[in-house]
Amino acid sequence: MSVVTELLRGESDGTISFGDYTREQKGKLEDFEHGGDLYKVKTYYEITKLERNGLFVYESVPGSAVNHFLEKENGVSFLLESSQDVQITLELAESTEYGIFVDSEQVGLVETNRSGKLSFSVELEEGKPVQVKVVER
Repeated sequence: MSVVTELLRGESDGTISFGDYTREQKGKLEDFEHGGDLYKVKTYYEITKLERNGLFVYESVPGSAVNHFLEKENGVSFLLESSQDVQITLELAESTEYGIFVDSEQVGLVETNRSGKLSFSVELEEGKPVQVKVVER
């Protein structure tokens, strides 16, 4: 897996990939149409942020590369890579409990707040992507 040098792209399986944590300067791409939605991404070594139709979807601090990001009714899944451990925030259903899985191992249960935000950390080694799944319980 590698960074998404074009900042945001649609994949043949219907998912999206975004983010370039190796950039020194902020990269931004707006009005990217995919599946009837408009996406906006901002990314560089300090942060990666994704919005859909003007609403928050994903953020990592520091920046990350996210491949095959798939949103379903009961959660999200994606491949994640960065140069160091990251703090991720996702927008999901409000006041709902989710199981967090990294490479098929459950690493926690977290309940979203009243605005639907869920935050968690993922330990990473540069060049070694991990599979992240967040599934409603």
